[in-house]
Amino acid sequence: MKFFMLITLCASFLFATVDINTASKQELLSLKGIGEKKAEAIIEYRNANCFKNVDEISHVKGIGSKFLQKNRDNITAGECKVK
Repeated sequence: MKFFMLITLCASFLFATVDINTASKQELLSLKGIGEKKAEAIIEYRNANCFKNVDEISHVKGIGSKFLQKNRDNITAGECKVK
């Protein structure tokens, strides 16, 4: 049973889109090219600014056009929670 749950969880990370305005650090780590430091930088940026669209992720230091090319189909920018 645990094995089945693990497989299901892994599949959800592979095929689900990641909302960059609400994703946890673990969800951000599932994106190609994102390590711990970049995931933390994304969270820090969105806590201060939030993302109005996926292109704004390039405002985060260390994230550029190559990242967007690899991940555009896997990320969304949902409702902004910053006041």
